[in-house]
Amino acid sequence: MVFPKNIGKHLSIDEVAVSNGELYTVITNKAARGKRGALVAMIEGTKVTDIAPVLAKIQSVKRNMVTEVTLDMAENMEAIVRSAFPRAKLVTDRFHVQQLVSAAVQEIRIGLRREAIKEENEKLKQARKEKKRYRPALYINGDTKKQLLARSRYLLFKSKSKWHKQQKERADILFREYPELETAYHLSMMFRSVYEHSHSIPEARGRLRNWYQKVAAKQIDSFTAAAESICLHETNILNYFINRSTNASAESFNAKLKNFRSLVRGVRDKKFYLFRIAKLYG
Repeated sequence: MVFPKNIGKHLSIDEVAVSNGELYTVITNKAARGKRGALVAMIEGTKVTDIAPVLAKIQSVKRNMVTEVTLDMAENMEAIVRSAFPRAKLVTDRFHVQQLVSAAVQEIRIGLRREAIKEENEKLKQARKEKKRYRPALYINGDTKKQLLARSRYLLFKSKSKWHKQQKERADILFREYPELETAYHLSMMFRSVYEHSHSIPEARGRLRNWYQKVAAKQIDSFTAAAESICLHETNILNYFINRSTNASAESFNAKLKNFRSLVRGVRDKKFYLFRIAKLYG
């Protein structure tokens, strides 16, 4: 489904599953705010070779109107946009990038929790051999080592100013026991500050350079991988600081499609489902 009349200057592109894992590429017009006229295209598949020829059928005058397209970090989406909308600036979604850095912190936490579970299992086996009752050691807040790492998940996403009393107490114990997690947390917050405190591309670029240097100095594998990905997408990431555009409209539109799918208890008749989407948003 393609609706050239709905093309505007600012678009979003994302993928959505319709039924049984079938993926569609969805392009929306930000100006329509998820209402009628929001849908520019909904095309089966995510391959550049499938999507680009369909979009190429739209008049070049219409496609050249587009000045900005927000997207995630997927290479295929970038290739589709470059092919279909050659004059548009690509803006990598802020929240996908931050998620990449947050995942680097969580990867460390999960690894440490796995070790804690293994350690507890070994102690439990030993206690059973000795016919003793096993009682895990408790921290001052009542957490075991395993619980401490499990319950720290959400506080590692937040800045210190947003921690409540229990999270502050838990963080103190966590960072004392696992200084590598404290290092990872500070690197994550330092990256977040690039978005929160930069007001121009040069300013953001400077902050990013400082962050790259910190990551290189700490030599944490998960952060090294994240920094490499960010460096490879840096131009599109920095384009955010032109208009501070995100892909939130695309995520919101995809959520509507998923909610609509759940309301009709799954997609049994795909053609009718797409027909209704076209009538509502085309």
